[in-house]
Amino acid sequence: MAALVLLFAAGCSSGGDKSPAGGSPGSAEGTGTPSGTASSAAPSPSGPPSKGSVKVVSTLTEELQSPWGLAALPNGDLLVASRDEGTITRVDVESGKKTEIGSVPGVAPGGEGGLMGLAISPSFASDRQVYAYFTTASDNRIARLLYDEEKPAGQQLGAPDTVLRGIPKGVVHNGGRIAFGPDKMLYAGTGETGDTGLAQDKESLGGKILRMTPDGQPVHGNPAPDSVVYSYGHRNVQGLAWDSEKRLWAAEFGQNTWDELNLIEPGKNYGWPEVEGKGDEPGFVSPVAQWKTADASPSGIAYAQGSIWMAGLRGERLWRIPLSGAEPSADSQPFLEEEYGRLRTVVSAGGDKLWLVTSETDGRGTPGSGDDMILQLEVG
Repeated sequence: MAALVLLFAAGCSSGGDKSPAGGSPGSAEGTGTPSGTASSAAPSPSGPPSKGSVKVVSTLTEELQSPWGLAALPNGDLLVASRDEGTITRVDVESGKKTEIGSVPGVAPGGEGGLMGLAISPSFASDRQVYAYFTTASDNRIARLLYDEEKPAGQQLGAPDTVLRGIPKGVVHNGGRIAFGPDKMLYAGTGETGDTGLAQDKESLGGKILRMTPDGQPVHGNPAPDSVVYSYGHRNVQGLAWDSEKRLWAAEFGQNTWDELNLIEPGKNYGWPEVEGKGDEPGFVSPVAQWKTADASPSGIAYAQGSIWMAGLRGERLWRIPLSGAEPSADSQPFLEEEYGRLRTVVSAGGDKLWLVTSETDGRGTPGSGDDMILQLEVG
C-alpha cells in the first residue's frame, strides 16, 4: 500500500501561551490551519475508518473561569480545575449544575502557571483522594487532597499532601497534565520553563514525562531506579493518554515549526531542543505526527474509537489521529475549526463519547457568551 503522508498546519505552545518578552518564542497556547507530517502506515482492516466524525451532543455547563484539568469521578460527575482561581468545581453530568468543592492552598497563578492537571486516585472508593498539579511561589508540584462530600460546599477538600515537589516553574512551559496509567502509577507531563537545557538534563524534572507511585516515589522499572524521570527531551507536555494496547501517547508544544504527537517509551530522548519535529538525528525519537504550530498548540489528548483526539489552543480545533497499531492509519483530520475558540482539555467519557473543555478565559482568548464551557461530543 502506498504510504500515507499527512500534511497539517498546527500551533505549539503551552496551552496557547504566547511567550512574553524575554521568554522562549514559539507555539503558545494558541491559533491555526494544517501542514505537517505523520509517519506512514497501511490502514488496518480492523482499525478506525480513514475519515471520522464529531457531533456536539450538548453543552454540559458554561461560564467556567480559566478551566484546565478535568477528571471524572466514579459516578461520572466531573471535577474541573480553575487555573487562575485555584479552585476545583464539581459538575453534575445530568444537570450541568456546578458546585465549588474547595480551593487548593498554595496555588500561585501567573503566566501559564496555576492550578492545572487533576487526577482521581485509582483507589478513590476507599481513599477519596484527588490529585492536583499546581504552581506555587517556588515550584510546580503534585499533591493529593482528601475529598469529603459530607462537608459544606467550598470546604470539601482537605489540606494538600505533597507527593512530589521541585518541578521547575516559569512564566511559560509549566506542563501540568497528570494521569494514572493502566499500571495504576501516576504520570506527569512537565515543561522546561523556557530554559531549554533542562529538557536534556536528566537530573532536572523539567521537560520530562514522570512516572511515580501514588506516593510520589520512583517506580520499579523506571529507566533509573532512583528517579521518577520516564522520558526526556520534551519542550512542554500537556497531553497524556493510553490506547487500547496500553501504549502511552503524549502531545507537546513545539517552538516555531512543529507541534508533536509522540509514542512514549521509557528512557527515550524526544529531542528538544536539538530537534523540533521529525529528524534524522541519531539517539532521538521522532514524533509519530506533527503539525505547524498555527494549527495546533496541543494541550489535552484522549483515546476513543481507535483514534487519538487532540485539543488545539492556538489552532482552535479538535484533531483526530486514527491509529493502526503504533502508527497513524490515515491523515489527521480537524473538527470544530474556530467554532468554539481555544480548546484546552479532552477526556474520554467511555465508548464514542468525549468531554471537551474550551479555553477562552485564560488570557489568550476572546471570551464570548457562555465561555468557558464543557461540551459533550459523540465521535467516530
